[in-house]
Amino acid sequence: MQAADADPALCGIGWRHGHEAELLERRPPLPFIEVHSENYFQPGGAALQTLMLAREYYPVSLHGVGLSLGSASGLDAGHLDRLARLAERVQPLRISDHASFARVPMEGQVLHGADLLPVPFSRRCLDRMVSQVQQAQERLRQPLLVENLSAYLAWTPEAEEGPLAEVEFLDQLCRRSGCGLLLDLNNLMVNALNRHGGAWEPAQQDCLDWVQALHGVPGEIHLAGHSRQQGLIVDDHGDHVADPVWRLYRQTLRHFGRVIPTLVEWDTRLPPLDLLLAEARRADEIAAEVLQDRAPQPQARHALGH
Repeated sequence: MQAADADPALCGIGWRHGHEAELLERRPPLPFIEVHSENYFQPGGAALQTLMLAREYYPVSLHGVGLSLGSASGLDAGHLDRLARLAERVQPLRISDHASFARVPMEGQVLHGADLLPVPFSRRCLDRMVSQVQQAQERLRQPLLVENLSAYLAWTPEAEEGPLAEVEFLDQLCRRSGCGLLLDLNNLMVNALNRHGGAWEPAQQDCLDWVQALHGVPGEIHLAGHSRQQGLIVDDHGDHVADPVWRLYRQTLRHFGRVIPTLVEWDTRLPPLDLLLAEARRADEIAAEVLQDRAPQPQARHALGH
């Protein structure tokens, strides 16, 4: 690999088909790129060849949407095997997926819902997800990062199932399974805005309280844009990162007192590459400012009297 090791003080971008040719031609300095794992499961073909070419210049992070870590039907062994083979070939910087489920039993077979569906935040579901995250990590031979979800519905666990707050659920998942947290700040904000009818101020406070309740430092942060559609805030990754999410990013870095590897996601209404790179630079600038604010100031020297 020609690129140097990833610099955690810099922000990566999602590798998308519409930008591939320009990225390979220009090769802008980036600490890493992130791809959707399932797009590269096919062992041959142009997509994987292009990814392997990109890997000569950038470390690669594999971000999946199909492990279904919270499914009561268990993990799909075939899916996990394909991910493991891809990881063996790519040697990724990180592997991540979501705190969600997609596989459900129906009429004697297991169907895949092709969506990221929220899990109940209960001790019963936590036990199952801990076991399945550990199973995935053993097969992949490295820790996973598990991402908090943007969700438009929620389960209400029965008392005997041991209901938990989302942040406590994810905290315990990380501690018990050995995985890390992929903290998606846009997902946090989307959920909070929908709870508060689109009101920014209480949503911002909810998000900050959530971040400050974490006991461990996230392994990566995601930033993205969202939209308003028929009164609902939708996590569509199709716009600039919103200013309240930038403020939350600054507050998050200040809270943890360190720079955390960060990614800007932009998946729909794909912009010109320079606009996406500008979003990544803004994250870099915020991180640099936070580090500067926390740097110890030199003591003033007192003038000596004659």
